[in-house]
Amino acid sequence: MATFRLRYFSRPDTLRSIAPSRLLELLAPYRGVLAAAGCVLPTVAREELVPYQRLGELLAAASEALPAELLNVLYLIDEMATPEGADALLEAAFEENLSLDADQEQTPADVAVQVWLRRPELLERKHAERMTLRPRTFEYYQTARETPPVFRGLSASAKERLEHDLDDWLERRRRGRGSRVFVFPDEHEVRFLVRRGEPFRREESLSEKGVCGICYRPVRYDVVIFDRRLGELRINARLASEKRLYARLFGKHLFADEGCFPGGSKYTLEPLRHVGAEGLTCFDIEGLQWIRLVEVEVLFGGAYHARECRKADDVLADLAQRGRTLPQSGRLLKAVFRVKFADGRTPRSVTIRPSNVAQYTRDADAAMVERWLQSRGYIVAEEAAEHETFSEVLASA
Repeated sequence: MATFRLRYFSRPDTLRSIAPSRLLELLAPYRGVLAAAGCVLPTVAREELVPYQRLGELLAAASEALPAELLNVLYLIDEMATPEGADALLEAAFEENLSLDADQEQTPADVAVQVWLRRPELLERKHAERMTLRPRTFEYYQTARETPPVFRGLSASAKERLEHDLDDWLERRRRGRGSRVFVFPDEHEVRFLVRRGEPFRREESLSEKGVCGICYRPVRYDVVIFDRRLGELRINARLASEKRLYARLFGKHLFADEGCFPGGSKYTLEPLRHVGAEGLTCFDIEGLQWIRLVEVEVLFGGAYHARECRKADDVLADLAQRGRTLPQSGRLLKAVFRVKFADGRTPRSVTIRPSNVAQYTRDADAAMVERWLQSRGYIVAEEAAEHETFSEVLASA
């Protein structure tokens, strides 16, 4: 979170929606600091005795009088104090045989507080699980292996080593230690939530005593998803350095291979959509005679993880004969080209998988094919000024 803000717990009406006995039990360890800040909690759980207004003011300002431990606890509870959050907690409590009060007059905030008081690690885990569903923007890292690696689980010791490596990197960048990785596997994907610190912040806060400072380390939530079927990582993080870090460390600790998910966005297959068959011409590349697209795979996603794979001796020619084109929606996952080299009797295959994987039948083919890929716009990582653009090539033909 960029700044500390409680959406619900800073409002007196939300605080009133929690049974006084549960609210006082939650705040009991902090009676002394709250009293020193002018918020004296009663010893009897009666609603009319609880200083809701003053408590709300302290929480709304993230007052320096409140310990970081309390603010962290309230942040987690606050995030789950919604109807959707309460439903998730109630379902998890039922599945794990956690006994909660049976009365029907419980608000979402009531449920969240009660779960925290009885099993805090359950609320922490369900909050982490919900956080993995929020991001919508990911960078994709294909595996460098020919077949997708098989995820066989993350042991407690491997998880501890992963968190230690994360902490070492974060500490060097003044983001503190204490990162946590939460794992949520299912049949098709394994979702990881990385909870870690951001650079320390000092902000001004206005109170009745004047301006004072608040010092805290914001929390950041990053999401890493391993797709079992595609063998790729999807990473949601803010900085490019963080994405490269996750690609390296998750490869290391999941599959004992730091290079399992090469970093950097190098390849794109979008020219296949935009220029079609013209994007396969190679008359200007010495050593290449012709190139054909023989396989393309498109991911549409959705609730049923739809994918379409089309194969033909010449996919683009086959589509043109049928009056069709490549789908304009969906993500182009893979393209297989059949390439006729001047020094060979039979064509050889080249496979491109954005954003960073190219596979060649012979390693010696790479330099020649890379020149073709660059000239036709399939490579996005290098400076365009150093190479002729495809339009310039056509204009000079």
